[in-house]
Amino acid sequence: MNAPLRNTSRLLWAALRALLVLTVVTGVLYPLAVTGIAQTAFPGKAGGSEVKAGGQTVGSTLIGQAWNGPDGKPDPRWFQPRPSVGQYDALASGASNLAATSPKLLKQVDDRKAQIAAFNDVPRSAVPADAVTTSGSGLDPHISPQYAEIQADRVAQARGLDPAAVRELVEDHVEPRLAGFLGEPTVNVLQLNLALRALDG
Repeated sequence: MNAPLRNTSRLLWAALRALLVLTVVTGVLYPLAVTGIAQTAFPGKAGGSEVKAGGQTVGSTLIGQAWNGPDGKPDPRWFQPRPSVGQYDALASGASNLAATSPKLLKQVDDRKAQIAAFNDVPRSAVPADAVTTSGSGLDPHISPQYAEIQADRVAQARGLDPAAVRELVEDHVEPRLAGFLGEPTVNVLQLNLALRALDG
């Protein structure tokens, strides 16, 4: 075997060994180590931040969901999330990609504002932006405290509860800004509705 061929064979064998070693290290050992650490240190988050009620998984604190009645329309007995392009399908995550000046988007926002104002029996001026616009992912599980507050009286009336108790429930579920200064205060709709179910008995 001549020298160039031996050198090429040696290089190919070295490259193959490097490929095998790196595949095992980065494709098997590293993911297993990270998964093991995450499952040990942060079991809830590593498992998808699932929320259980009555021994069953009812959702995740990270993904929003619809709160509709049997007719497929928003159920007045529950706090409603912000709109979702993909109806909260995690496989269809994404925004509408309509520009802020799009006539189609402006009409959607205007229609939603009218629907939300009528559904909650509030003036259109009281409807906050997050009630009529989707998030970037279309899966946001949070709403603003303002959106939760305009829903409180409707929820209380639909359930026969004291409106003051429902408003207090909303206040108790306001999550502050991250680290005290990042983002805006929010309310997780799933956690709020589960607390509402407990309040209602």
